[in-house]
Amino acid sequence: MGFPEALLALAAAAILAALILLVLGSVYFEATNSQLPAGLEQPARLRLIHACRIGAAVLGRVLENLRLCSQLQFVRFVRNAWTRRRDAALRIQDAAFQGVPVRLYLPKAPAAAGPRTGIVYFHGGGWLFGSRGSQEHLCCYLARESGSVVVSVGYRLAPEHRHPAQLNDCLAASTHFLKVAEDYGVDSSWVILAGNEAGGNLAARVCQILASRPGPTKVRAQILLCPVLQAVDFSLPSYQQNRAVPLLFRERSAFYLLQRSTGDASCLGDILEGSHVPMKLRAQYRKWLSTDRLQKEFKARGYEPTPFLSPKEDVCEALRSLTLPECSPLLVEDAVLSRLPKTFILTCEYDVLRDDGLLYKRRLEDQGVPVTWRHLAKGFHGILDFFESGWLCFPSGKKGVDDIVSFITGL
Repeated sequence: MGFPEALLALAAAAILAALILLVLGSVYFEATNSQLPAGLEQPARLRLIHACRIGAAVLGRVLENLRLCSQLQFVRFVRNAWTRRRDAALRIQDAAFQGVPVRLYLPKAPAAAGPRTGIVYFHGGGWLFGSRGSQEHLCCYLARESGSVVVSVGYRLAPEHRHPAQLNDCLAASTHFLKVAEDYGVDSSWVILAGNEAGGNLAARVCQILASRPGPTKVRAQILLCPVLQAVDFSLPSYQQNRAVPLLFRERSAFYLLQRSTGDASCLGDILEGSHVPMKLRAQYRKWLSTDRLQKEFKARGYEPTPFLSPKEDVCEALRSLTLPECSPLLVEDAVLSRLPKTFILTCEYDVLRDDGLLYKRRLEDQGVPVTWRHLAKGFHGILDFFESGWLCFPSGKKGVDDIVSFITGL
C-alpha cells in the first residue's frame, strides 16, 4: 500500500473511531441521565433497549449531517426492520380501505361458531413512527389466540402529515371495515377498536366519533393500551414520577404531540408549563384532570402540585387542537362518554401516560361504562413491544397481552 492509500485508510479509521466514540458517548450521556426505579422489571434489559434506541437516533443524526438521509427516515427504517413474519395459523394480506393502507391477519382455521370478532388496530410510535406492520408480533398473537380477524391500519405519519390526517385515516379505515366486515367472515356488530400509546389516542377518539353518530353504536368494545389521552396537564403524578424513565420521557411525550399538531417544537416549554391552555378551558377541565380523582397509591412515589403559568394567547391559538377532545379524548363531554362500549384499559406504573389511563377509567365508570382495567405494577412505557422477544422478553408484557386476549374472548 502506497503512502496516499495508507493515509486514506488511516483517515477512514479515524473517522470510524470518532463515529463510534460519538455514538457511545451519546448513549452513555443519555443513559446516565435516565432513571430506572427499583420496582422496574428487568432494568438491565430496559437499559440495553434504551441504549440501542439512542444509538440509532445519534447515528441517524450523523447520516443527516452527511446528507445521506434524514434522522427521522433512518430511525423509522430501524424500528420497522424485520417486522414481517410468517405464521402458519394465519393468512396475512395487505389491502387499502378508502385509500388507507391496512394489513389483515386472518385465522386459517374455521371459526368455532358463527362469524368472527374483528379488531381494528392502530399502532403506536408517537404519530412519527410505525406502520401497518410495525407491531406485527402483537397483531399475529391477538388474531391467533383469540380467533379474531385483525386489521392493522397504516395511517399517515407526522410531521409530514399533521393533525387531523392520522385521525381521518383511522376513522376512514374503521368505517370502511364496519361496512365490509362480513366479507372477511366478521360479524359487523362485533368489531373492536384497539390501539397502543398514540394508537390508543386514535382508537379512543374514533370510538367517540362513531358513538356520537345517530343510531346505535356499532363498535362492540375498545381496547386502550397505555394510551395518550390528554395534552393539557404534563404535571400529573405519573409525569413527575416517571419523567426520565425509559422508553418515554416527559419532554419527549410533549414533543410528539407538537410534531403531530404543528411540526414545530418551539413551544415545547410552553405546553410543559401549561401556557397553551386558555383560562376558560382550565376551569372546564379541572374536575376531570384533578389529582383528587387518582388513588393515593399512585401519588405515593412523590407528587408536587404545580400551578399552570398564565396562558399565552398566541400559543393558545396555535395549539388549540391539543386542548380539545379531537386530540385529548379524556376531555370529551359526559354525553359522549355515556354512549361508549365496554372498555379495556391497560396502564403501566413506570409510564408517564399512566394517569391518562387512570383518569379516563374513572370518567368512564362515572358514566356507567363497563371498564376492565389491568395495571402492570412493574411495567414501563413500551413493554408490550417486547412480550415475545426471546431473551429480551418481559414477563409482565406477556401477562398484559394475555389479559387482552382474555378480554376479547370473554366479550
